[in-house]
Amino acid sequence: MANPPRHLRLPFLRLQLAEARERYLTILAALIAEEERVRRRQRRRRRWWVRPWLERRVMYGQYETLMGELEREHEGDFKSFLRMEPAMFHELLQRVGPRIEKPDTQRPPLKPGLKLAITLRFLATGNSYKSLAFDFRVAHNTISLFVPEVCRAILEEYRDEVFRTPRTPAEWAVVAQRFQDRWNFPHCCGAIDGKHIAIKKPPQTGTLYYNYKGFFSMVLLGVVDADYKFLWADVGSNGSASDAGVFNGSVLEPALREGRLGFPQPDPLPNDDRDTPYFIVADDAFPLRPYCMKPFSKRYMLREERIFNYRCSRARRVVENAFGILANRFRCLLTTMNTKPPATVWIVTGCLTLHNIMRMRYPNLQNADLDIEGDNHNIIPGAWRDGAVMAEVEAAGRGPRQTAEGKKQRHYLMKYFNSPAGSVPWQDAAIDR
Repeated sequence: MANPPRHLRLPFLRLQLAEARERYLTILAALIAEEERVRRRQRRRRRWWVRPWLERRVMYGQYETLMGELEREHEGDFKSFLRMEPAMFHELLQRVGPRIEKPDTQRPPLKPGLKLAITLRFLATGNSYKSLAFDFRVAHNTISLFVPEVCRAILEEYRDEVFRTPRTPAEWAVVAQRFQDRWNFPHCCGAIDGKHIAIKKPPQTGTLYYNYKGFFSMVLLGVVDADYKFLWADVGSNGSASDAGVFNGSVLEPALREGRLGFPQPDPLPNDDRDTPYFIVADDAFPLRPYCMKPFSKRYMLREERIFNYRCSRARRVVENAFGILANRFRCLLTTMNTKPPATVWIVTGCLTLHNIMRMRYPNLQNADLDIEGDNHNIIPGAWRDGAVMAEVEAAGRGPRQTAEGKKQRHYLMKYFNSPAGSVPWQDAAIDR
């Protein structure tokens, strides 16, 4: 149609314009893509893969120089540097090293000993990754990647040996006997408490990790035996939760309530004839139940109640001391952790594992930091209380605060501790001070 009629000419022109516009956009997109390809090809090549001062690590890095000097010349300073003896460091390196060793690639990987030393130094001081980068001459972004990996490797290597929750009545009976021998509190299978680990606010979490003390945190809930070792721990609950809330939401509470934890069957207390269940002890933030005993919280207490509180406090104090020596040894727990929640969990569990290792290998180490009893059984506060400590978890928790069975059992224990069968000679003088 050479010369279309007037009534068809306008739609025909519109169709031609649409086709021309589509061809133009196609050509324009192709030109932009080609320009981007040329730009990528012409992009300036890296000046270096590793900064030159990092490559001089062997000559000036603290792992290659300072640590060797400290081990040769003064083991005490080595212990101050990494918070452990040289022999313990070498044991860790021998056992954990294969788990953190990387295969050779185009560039040689970092030595396992270097990664372990940087991780232990971070745990001991809480220094930033950039600060450690200048000390050890390893890039800070590389440090941020392997520190959680090393902590995870420590946990996996030593978990069954030093961080294993008892499972049988015989194993729990050993724990209870130790509480009876050391702290005069029979049938106690552990002391439980919670602490806040300060963290940087995770992105897109709102106030989920914001606690009632006014900072962002994760909750560390732990059960400790009579020798300040952690038997069980729950790490990672958001800071807005309470001790009781974390406890009720953990796997521990239903296991205790349903009798699946393996506690011994109820039997008589020493010099008694009535069967009494086994339990853990806690502070007032936890609910009172037959498997969880806590002190009386009345303002005006009877003498019998004050004696029970004194006896309960002697058993419960071990968990406070355990948290104290844990944080004094691994001071990263006293800083604000600038890591994502999953990495923070591995770091904290790594600290707990190392704490248990040190309590087993060197049981007298850091005992000067603990609360001690004087000649008259008066409590002398430990050195850890003079420094910074992790914040308590005290907000009210969900669930019933106490049950009738729990009140009945606490009342029976109170009567027992005030009777000739269960009293200790110094308890009356202790509450009169």
